Amino acid sequence: MARPSTVAHDVHRAVTRRVFGALGPLGLPVRVIHDSVSRASYAAVSGAIRAPFAAGGHAMARRVSESSASLAESRAGALALGAANGLFGDRLDRHHPELAVRLGFWQGGREVRLDETGVDEAFATATPRLAVFVHGLCDTEDGWRSPYPGGAPRPTYGERLSAELGITPVYVRYNTGLHVSDNGRALAARLDELVSAWPTDVENIALIGHSMGGLVARSACHYAELEDRGYTSKISHVICLGTPHLGAPLEKAANVASWPLTRLPETRPFADLFITGRSAGIKDLRFGSCLEEDWCDCDPDEFLRDRCCECPFLESATYCFVAATLSADPSGAGGLVGDLLVTYRSASGEGRRRRIPFTAEHGSHVPRADHLRLLNHPAVYERIRDWLAQDSLRRLPPPPHDARV
Repeated sequence: MARPSTVAHDVHRAVTRRVFGALGPLGLPVRVIHDSVSRASYAAVSGAIRAPFAAGGHAMARRVSESSASLAESRAGALALGAANGLFGDRLDRHHPELAVRLGFWQGGREVRLDETGVDEAFATATPRLAVFVHGLCDTEDGWRSPYPGGAPRPTYGERLSAELGITPVYVRYNTGLHVSDNGRALAARLDELVSAWPTDVENIALIGHSMGGLVARSACHYAELEDRGYTSKISHVICLGTPHLGAPLEKAANVASWPLTRLPETRPFADLFITGRSAGIKDLRFGSCLEEDWCDCDPDEFLRDRCCECPFLESATYCFVAATLSADPSGAGGLVGDLLVTYRSASGEGRRRRIPFTAEHGSHVPRADHLRLLNHPAVYERIRDWLAQDSLRRLPPPPHDARV
């Protein structure tokens, strides 16, 4: 992302280039002197501004590198890292990897070591059924503990599934500023390690994603199948809560806002500083990109062009969605507003040009709820439980021949 002093210099240079361009050869002597003076001036200002921050930044990087585990394991530190990674995690991954979140599984505020000893210690009461929870943009696994607004803190979906259906909850933490497809590949690989080290034979896995997490879950299933991961057939459900399968309005608006600013050299630096500098993960939300083919070899800031390819469902899995709206009715204006961040059409995958093939019985609407309420809402839990309980019934042994109805 451009620094303010760099933005000022770029705007100044763009304006003077127009002026001297109009003067032609007559303005060349003045231009040479002007450019030399302005370069020196801006270099001095930039250095004066950058020096204290650079010193502080290097010191902070050293401290973070030395104590990154404790920072990530504290609630405040994890939330700060989650927000920073969501906003510019792709740049952190390239330039400050000590601050970039690595995709992994977290239990009790600590990352799980993916060997038999580490998994045994983290999941002392492991069962053959897993529910893997994937959070959304700028969040961490702690987001699933959000209390229902206006009430006392509620048990998480994972805690309730464990108590009622004997399903072991597993929580993912990841860098939401990276491309969804990169996180999908990483999740597919980490799940392979987890299943290999799991204390019992894994019977089935449900992936439950909130917002961006639903896209990452779909992407992980695709890459697990593409890479012929052995556990792929064990994935029974992919449940998406408020997921922008067809894109998020705010990201589309940011794309529209940045377009005119990038057209003129005088305003392009402002677009670089304030708008186009948002992370790759955020830009993937423009149309719900799940695959590498959706974004590679193209301009990430091109004007409202949907390049998303089909991300087919796994044959072994049941794909479900939950969509919320502020209104009681998802049709009309209520559907367009959606849950404030995702429209009903996008969350349900019902687009005019593109459609995500959910079936009616595997979709659910939550009225009078916003995007964040989907993280811990009684109606959402009931729907998740019903979907996963149906799978439990299918796995029960058949009754004896003499059983009476």
